[in-house]
Amino acid sequence: MQIKLDKKFEINFNSILDYIAKDKLSASKKFRKDLFELIKNLPSYPYKYRKSFYFNDDEVRDMTFKKYTIIYEIDLNNNLIIILNIFNKNKPTQN
Repeated sequence: MQIKLDKKFEINFNSILDYIAKDKLSASKKFRKDLFELIKNLPSYPYKYRKSFYFNDDEVRDMTFKKYTIIYEIDLNNNLIIILNIFNKNKPTQN
């Protein structure tokens, strides 16, 4: 399975990295490295994480990492995992 990053994910992820980097650049780099390690492993077990709380679709999943929720969709027809969004799990973004 291939992994595709949605534009919304990229925008929100970069905002989160910028926010973390303001406090500590090395923490921002570690956050990025650790999250992408989890994302890289998704094709092995795409259904590992719970069905999304935000979507009524079994193919959309919520992965939690630190205090963030990463929403992704499993597209078996196209052999693809689409990383849709990332947000603080206590405050979903409105964009």
